[in-house]
Amino acid sequence: MTDRPVLHAHAQPDMERLKGRWSDYLRRHGLKTTQQRELIVEQFLKLTGHIAIEELLARVRKRNPKVGYATVYRTLKLLTECGLAATRQFGDGQTRYEVADDIAHHHDHLICVQCSLILEFENAEIEQLQDEVAANLGGFKVVRHKLELYGLCPKAMGQKGGYCPNES
Repeated sequence: MTDRPVLHAHAQPDMERLKGRWSDYLRRHGLKTTQQRELIVEQFLKLTGHIAIEELLARVRKRNPKVGYATVYRTLKLLTECGLAATRQFGDGQTRYEVADDIAHHHDHLICVQCSLILEFENAEIEQLQDEVAANLGGFKVVRHKLELYGLCPKAMGQKGGYCPNES
């Protein structure tokens, strides 16, 4: 029986635990907490999926219009350094970020090259095959990986009645 891909369902992260990791990081590195920085962190940790700096800035500015691009950029850099954010490049030249929670499940990505839709999925059979390929190539052991599949959504392919899940 084939293990079918499952679209990734995002569980709400444990905000208290993640914010505790953030506070510990700031303390260890002698960095101060500011209201703007904390607003950015709060908005970022609430995310599901992937976000560009400009998108996060727009969300943050709804709560505080005085927050600048550079503040969001520097805060995301700190979140990445402390392991709470992961950067992703999906071939369109734009860096996106997602919450990187050590407890979160591994997932792979399916990306539409026309509309930039990004779907996350899990598939145990693919994971097993990757491990088998690695083991068969000289006993290699996979410790982490990224799988990104690039293609076209039904609308981008011009399928009759096809829709783009990005538009729903």
